[in-house]
Amino acid sequence: MKAFMDEDFLLETYVAKTLYHEYAKDMPIFDYHCHLSAKEIAENVSFSNMTEIWLNEDHYKWRALRSNGISEEYITGNQTDKAKFDKWAEMVPYLIGNPLYHWTHLELKRYFGITVPLNKETADGIWEQCNTVLRGKRFTAQELINRSNVKALCTTDDPLDDLRYHKQLQENDQFQVKVLPTFRPDDALNIEKESFSDFVGQLADVTGILIQSFDGLVDGLESRVEYFHQAGCRLSDHSLETEFYLEADADEINSIFKRRLSGQALTQADATKYKTAVLRALGTIYSEREWAMQLHIGGLRNNNTLKMEMLGPDKGFDSMGDFNYAEDLSRLLDSLEYSNSLPKTILYNLNPRDNYMLGSMIGNFQGERPGKIQFGPAWWFNDQRDGMEEQMKVLANVGLLSRFVGMLTDSRSLLSYTRHEYFRRILCNLIGNWVENGEYPEDYGTLGEIVKDICYNNIENYLAIESYETIG
Repeated sequence: MKAFMDEDFLLETYVAKTLYHEYAKDMPIFDYHCHLSAKEIAENVSFSNMTEIWLNEDHYKWRALRSNGISEEYITGNQTDKAKFDKWAEMVPYLIGNPLYHWTHLELKRYFGITVPLNKETADGIWEQCNTVLRGKRFTAQELINRSNVKALCTTDDPLDDLRYHKQLQENDQFQVKVLPTFRPDDALNIEKESFSDFVGQLADVTGILIQSFDGLVDGLESRVEYFHQAGCRLSDHSLETEFYLEADADEINSIFKRRLSGQALTQADATKYKTAVLRALGTIYSEREWAMQLHIGGLRNNNTLKMEMLGPDKGFDSMGDFNYAEDLSRLLDSLEYSNSLPKTILYNLNPRDNYMLGSMIGNFQGERPGKIQFGPAWWFNDQRDGMEEQMKVLANVGLLSRFVGMLTDSRSLLSYTRHEYFRRILCNLIGNWVENGEYPEDYGTLGEIVKDICYNNIENYLAIESYETIG
């Protein structure tokens, strides 16, 4: 029987062990999609205890606690930080088969040197040991990022953000990690939401552009894209949760926009036509600046109305959607391709039934550069061993795994960088099994290059962020 989470954790073969330890392990990290706070990084915050850094704002852990019948007062409520930690520790042994069990112990091991399992009996000792370490100088936000071997990371940002903290970080000669913004204009797409008119007004105020027509809106968004570009941004992100492609002429789009600003109700078809026009306009703007466009498709958000009213959004009450969007996606990408304005694009699906659809879809629009259209890493509920393996197998079967841009954290926690280690072990084990089975030669020159590319080089080259050379 193998030891619990030893140095060869998840590595089943000699080839897998060689690929991980000699090629993957020490590659730097380019975390191109996360939800870290640029403000916290710029201010180099420190943390007084493990609940602050580990449990707050982690909806993965919150969902698990609720599934174990833990009262909300110990999750998002007013119980003490120690009481919340104790409830988490009591629950951890019940996480067998859940990636949270592995993530928890990787984080304890890599950042705090703790190798004993977390449970009710070990909770007090681990709490004290971790908190003692957290009080040291090496556990500020910037030091944690440095210790994790991160070379660049991309936050997720509102188009109206002044990006002051990103700029502050760029001027900090003592912190060499690139912290770059990502343009996330969901408020501009979601015309059906009550907040839409307010967003348009704020966009007009920030840009100084009079926005009374759809063309004015596009001008305002392009102004913000350029502002983000000057701050180092090279990619956007969009959350698509319903139908998003239905064509209409310019006059109809302008009419829909004006009717919404005047307070009139819109049909679902109106909203879809509008979103189509925005996505096509922004896609062209991104292409002109050689940005990458991320499309996260298939979330079903805020399912629990009672908890939404009590706690607000993003508290762990989202799940997989199941709407069909193959035709919408094809037509969107095709319309941009036809006008020679299709940007680099990374596609993410939340429902794994869509793996082969996306894996095959990207092949329709490749060209100009290796891996221009990407099947993004296993996202959210798929961010676990089976989900990662399935995503990579699909990509290998119908595309080029070797051109894959690899892993990201998609996290709000500074301790989540061990997820890159988790992914790299799974990647090396998958490739190692193919080699051990005689499906690919034991050619470490080629295999090592592929592994290093997926771990770091592919995404660095894909986004073409200046001043970072490919790691050999």
